[in-house]
Amino acid sequence: MFSIVASIDPTAFSLGPISVQWYGVIIAAGIVIAFLVGQREMVKRGLHTEYLTDLLIWAVPLAIVGARIYYVAFEWEHYKDNPGQIIAIWNGGIAIHGALIASVIVAYLFTKKRNTSFLKVADILAPSILIGQAIGRWGNFINQEAHGGEISRTFLENLFIPDWIINHMYIDGAYYHPTFLYESLWSLVGIIILLLLRKASLVRGEMFFFYMIWYSVGRFFIEGMRTDSLYVVGELRAAQLVSVIAVVIAVVLIVYRRLSIKNPPHYKDN
Repeated sequence: MFSIVASIDPTAFSLGPISVQWYGVIIAAGIVIAFLVGQREMVKRGLHTEYLTDLLIWAVPLAIVGARIYYVAFEWEHYKDNPGQIIAIWNGGIAIHGALIASVIVAYLFTKKRNTSFLKVADILAPSILIGQAIGRWGNFINQEAHGGEISRTFLENLFIPDWIINHMYIDGAYYHPTFLYESLWSLVGIIILLLLRKASLVRGEMFFFYMIWYSVGRFFIEGMRTDSLYVVGELRAAQLVSVIAVVIAVVLIVYRRLSIKNPPHYKDN
């Protein structure tokens, strides 16, 4: 089994001089599945069938740009001396928080342009965002990246995860925490909870705020295990700081809106 798993090629296939990486294929698959789930719910909630397509045309490329800008900003000491590498995204270097921030900004501007509620759209897409994240993390598995600190094989075996995952976490002579798996499973549980919360018809915005809280809490602890973190200053990890800020914002908004808005719209209101 080890020899089979260890021979996984990060390149899915090649078309002449162009090599398509599994990472990109997995990310694309996550976007497609997330789109299909979100599209169905959007139509059910009274939005036009092309609404999500129009949004993603803007959101996806700008999310990639945002992910790169975020990464470069926190690694500026390197890139300021190597400006030619700033656009070299094919060499790696993107951050999910940058993509999320850019996507929220794009979605907010898009919904204002279309005269629709940003929070309504954000609520609908909350499970889809987690779907994309849950699937996308498997690209890190293929690349043997975004892992945690060194551990023993016995530790991994005690997690009752498949051998093919354990074997692929053997990198350069040591085993490492499969933090990609921890985050993927955390996101999967969040998806299930969000789909159940749809039936509860929470106050508009609270589905999205729950997503912010759920993902951020998980990311805060998982980030503490990783060995490739971006840092703000000293040992302060950027992802943990952003996660704390996101939780505080979400909780404050939930409480504020519950106390200040009389007869607020709910999730199922069209």
